[in-house]
Amino acid sequence: MRLFLCEKPSQGKDIGKVLGATQRDNGCLKGSGVIVTWCIGHLVEAAPPEVYDAQFKQWSIEQLPIIPERWRVEVKPKTATQFNVVKQLLAQATELVIATDADREGEMIAREIVDLCGYRGPIQRLWLSALNDASIRKALAALKPSSETLPMYHSALARSRADWLVGMNLSRLFTLLGRQAGYDGVLSVGRVQTPTLKLVVDRDREINRFVPIPFWAIDVALSATGQSFIAQWLAPEHYTDDAGRCLQESVSQQAAQQLRVAGAAQVVSVETERMREGPPLPFDLGTLQEVCSKQLGLDVQETLDIAQALYETHKATTYPRSDSGYLPESMLTEVPTVFDSLLKTDPALRPVMEQLDRTQRSRAWNDSKVTAHHGIIPTLEPAKLAAMSEKELAVYRLIRTHYLAQFLPHHEFDRTIARLSCAGQHLEAVGKQIVIPGWRLVLAEQQPVDADDEVTPRSQVLPALSQGLSCQVTNVDLKTLKTLPPRPFTQGELVKAMKSVAKLVSDPRLKQKLKDTVGIGTEATRANIINGLLTRGYLIKKGRAIRASDAAGTLIDAVPAAIADPGTTAVWEQALDMIEAGQLTHEVFIGKQSAWVSQIIAQYQGTALSIKVPQGPACPQCGSVTRQRTGKNGSFWSCSRYPECKGTLPVDSSTPKRSAPRKRRSSPKAS
Repeated sequence: MRLFLCEKPSQGKDIGKVLGATQRDNGCLKGSGVIVTWCIGHLVEAAPPEVYDAQFKQWSIEQLPIIPERWRVEVKPKTATQFNVVKQLLAQATELVIATDADREGEMIAREIVDLCGYRGPIQRLWLSALNDASIRKALAALKPSSETLPMYHSALARSRADWLVGMNLSRLFTLLGRQAGYDGVLSVGRVQTPTLKLVVDRDREINRFVPIPFWAIDVALSATGQSFIAQWLAPEHYTDDAGRCLQESVSQQAAQQLRVAGAAQVVSVETERMREGPPLPFDLGTLQEVCSKQLGLDVQETLDIAQALYETHKATTYPRSDSGYLPESMLTEVPTVFDSLLKTDPALRPVMEQLDRTQRSRAWNDSKVTAHHGIIPTLEPAKLAAMSEKELAVYRLIRTHYLAQFLPHHEFDRTIARLSCAGQHLEAVGKQIVIPGWRLVLAEQQPVDADDEVTPRSQVLPALSQGLSCQVTNVDLKTLKTLPPRPFTQGELVKAMKSVAKLVSDPRLKQKLKDTVGIGTEATRANIINGLLTRGYLIKKGRAIRASDAAGTLIDAVPAAIADPGTTAVWEQALDMIEAGQLTHEVFIGKQSAWVSQIIAQYQGTALSIKVPQGPACPQCGSVTRQRTGKNGSFWSCSRYPECKGTLPVDSSTPKRSAPRKRRSSPKAS
């Protein structure tokens, strides 16, 4: 009997339909000589410390480090019934086809069950990029050997065990040290979550330390050949900062007066350059999350959920958890089919489709740049737009337009820089004239939002200017401005920072080790990391922005710099890539992680933390000082006289409100 093991029931139904396995049975679908079953995500999970030894249920520094000699997993209680179904089917199977999601995590979901159940038969891998019928049939005709994807399991296993070692040991260590220093909350430490949190804490502290600097700018309205345009005053270098901003008011006032009196400016030089811009790549997940956060105001988890629904439920787009925006060259043959399905899906696209060059090959088609997955694009079969929600439709259209943009010409424009002289002052006018709209026919231009957008030259078309031409001064606008602090992170911008963390690493030794493309977390896990920090109360939503809570600052100050350093975690992520490439064994990696955790514990055992204990508003019941604590629903302010007084307040509330008392846990769980 040939058994297909899927990740979710919906996948099982799609694959079963193609295989002819449509007869419903207990936790599976049956056909002629084939059975399709599923996992419902992870059916097993890493065992907690108390499974290895009951004494670990109570937290104690003396017990650390906890390093299993033989790693154990246990069946998740909620899905134990389905695990038993899979176990029974594996015992009967003569051949297994792993059909879980085509990534590290999907590989682990299947392989950890295979190992636990002791299956020893032949294994093949179904590698799906989309769940429509045509894509499933194509993948079934090209099953991969088990050995080809086994290193992905070892990489996922190494990631899981490293997260366990750091989370279980260091969360206990610093929580207990924090209690000795008077902090009652849980200091949850994670291999990826703590460096991610540090990115936000550092940004918030940079904002809080920021001291605005006043500067002055002058916009000069000019007229030539019957057309008006704006030029900016260029202050003398010895009165400006590195960004060219004038820092002396008297100098700008004098210049403004001279410009008003002069009445005319002469063109000194005109330079025009033809600029060509290729289309942006199809989306990888991180870029999709970043764009959806910026344009649609979606949380990163919400974007992932929508992309997953477009893939699984609507069969409208390909596999979403991709880290590459490039496409395999073999998919060029599918372009006509994709176009036909798009037109059947949305006939209103016909005017745009008629302008596409189906033979055009953009930079997106590049086999050497494709990783385990390609960019997120529309599938080969028509979708039903009416079945999509408003947000799903918006995300689908973004994915669709990035694909269509590959078949339109480059966007071309003339960029003109005119330099003028007026009463001894220097002016500069920048113009943009679109020559060929190209791919921007389907993808609207996003205007950059600069930190000092008051002085950013606006897009304008300049009149025909030539050297020596006189331009009339029609208005002089002297503007008093201030430098602005960095913006708080949005969720999309935080994902972008996690992806490109190598650029933020200042340690020259770490920087030398890191590839420029390495980040922290993966496309599949970054949303969960951010969501977990929000749930625990370390991050707080404020509109579209996310800010660090007081507890977050306390945690980052408490742990050693190496734990919170994104560079350290990025080096580990690079090692996980090496395991997947077969260049490193997961046993060696876990051995190094165990030694590193043991070293941290030895360094901090017996020491006292010098940390700031956050103190909040007065208790709404007795008026005493409140302290920030972390419960199962995140952080909250709790009366310092607890349990005598059980007054609480939400962390982000400035108005005292009485709330139900919270039950105190004697042994909080580690992250």
